[in-house]
Amino acid sequence: MPRSRCARRAGFTLVEVLVALAIVSIALLAALRAAGQGTTSVGELRSHLLAGWVAENLLAEHRARGDWLALGIRRGSAQQAGIAFAWREEVTATPNSAFRRIDVIVFAAQEESRSLARLTGFVVQPQGGAR
Repeated sequence: MPRSRCARRAGFTLVEVLVALAIVSIALLAALRAAGQGTTSVGELRSHLLAGWVAENLLAEHRARGDWLALGIRRGSAQQAGIAFAWREEVTATPNSAFRRIDVIVFAAQEESRSLARLTGFVVQPQGGAR
């Protein structure tokens, strides 16, 4: 019994298999690249979150102690979750002499050219303090 043409053509040709492999490899490479970018974004978000906490802690400390800061710029460093951050506080006067504005800018410790967090707060002059 002779085989018909349809019976011999039951599998894929080599060209079809190579094209399918190329499509699958391109899709896998795109997925791998997306996953890599996601992990980079997570690290960046973590740094911004921790830097924000550093700024909030500085303002909370001033308010809790009732500090009346001198006008000008102060610099320092802090650690949050084992990561070192550098910060700068800019204390400026306000139209109301009983308030001072504090701008806190937080940077990665080794890179002060790009801020990770910026927070503005106000402190009130303590009762009986000098004006």
